[in-house]
Amino acid sequence: MSPPSETTRSPLLAMSIIGGMFFIFGFVTWLNGPLITFVQLAFTLSDVEAFLVVTVFYMSYFFLALPSAAILKKTGMKKGMALGLLVMAVGAAIFGQLATMRIFEGALTGLFIIGAGLALLQTASNPYISILGPIDSAAQRIAFMGICNKIAGILAPIVVGGLVLNGVGEFAAQVEAATDPVAREALLDAFAQKIHLPYLGMAALLAVLAFAVAKSPLPEISDQANESKASDTTGKSIFAFPQLWLGFVALFCYVGVEVMAGDAIGTYGAAFGIPLDITKYFTSFTLVGMLIGYVVGLIIIPRLISQERYLAISAVLGVAFCLGAYLTHGLVSVGFVAALGFANAMMWPAIFPLGIKGLGKFTETGSAILIMGIAGGAVLPQLFAHFKGSFDFQAVFAVIMIPAYLYILVFALFAITQSAKAKAASVNY
Repeated sequence: MSPPSETTRSPLLAMSIIGGMFFIFGFVTWLNGPLITFVQLAFTLSDVEAFLVVTVFYMSYFFLALPSAAILKKTGMKKGMALGLLVMAVGAAIFGQLATMRIFEGALTGLFIIGAGLALLQTASNPYISILGPIDSAAQRIAFMGICNKIAGILAPIVVGGLVLNGVGEFAAQVEAATDPVAREALLDAFAQKIHLPYLGMAALLAVLAFAVAKSPLPEISDQANESKASDTTGKSIFAFPQLWLGFVALFCYVGVEVMAGDAIGTYGAAFGIPLDITKYFTSFTLVGMLIGYVVGLIIIPRLISQERYLAISAVLGVAFCLGAYLTHGLVSVGFVAALGFANAMMWPAIFPLGIKGLGKFTETGSAILIMGIAGGAVLPQLFAHFKGSFDFQAVFAVIMIPAYLYILVFALFAITQSAKAKAASVNY
């Protein structure tokens, strides 16, 4: 057998290719914020019904992450990532077509399929980038992926705002003023048509990217790359790793607060009476905060601070910004919610590698369990949409968010303790 080429062995090339994938599915994921506004108008929905966009999208991870792990064991990570992109392409085409026809159940089916593809892609790409190099510096590599993801996320609301939601405030007023049911339906049909071409274009791009990844020189990585030096996984079960199960809950909380800060910020701002033509861009503000947070994390982890300690600081910042949002009003309060993007930025890059650390042969299954925690993005926003109509929306926001950040802080302290024990054991060893 001939030796692998320099291209195949290059971690930088692998990171560049996966960075491109993170950009694409970051764009797809962060469309959910403006999509809430879109479906609420196009399908004349309540807040609770409109938030089914994120509920269905993120619940797909919960149901399909473990099947994704089984698929990856057969296909390998590279082919699995290509398959995930192809599934996303199918979902985007279905959503674009059925949303245009104003069939809400069909549009939700398309979003579920997009989420299914992302479940496969995330189950492969996150452990791949985590174990491409030393696990202790995995947060740096995932932060680079996050920068690609969040640049796309910043662009997504701007693109959709320009192509689909342009003049949305005036349109909403026209629909409300329309007294003739036929004229009203004609307005809604014309509005729904705007989503068709962007999503079909996205489907085509995802299909091309799937082919490119399948033909790329990405190397396969063995599970043995993630074996713990301090212990042997032989004879153990998946339940023998507390960091995995605590990490699952931490990711559930994290994705919940991330979606609340990113996708629900428009609804939060609208509750102050801020016009839709302004709130449609609020998701981009949160993602700018996340992008800054990623850059800071990329610079200082692990040079100046460990990923565990930075996670603890991030959780404390999350609590502080939530209190700031509760104690202020209007654009200032929205600004504190957007600032949560900075607090959230390095949470996934820290929690995921800490959760799979030392899993060895259980890496794919453990990754799938962590990916199931993405369901927090379905649960927390739906709680907010449900209770905001009955209670003060700022209080509801704080009551949902602050306990989640406190749990993430507990997980960070656990990880700090475990890291100290591992270092002591390695010295003794």
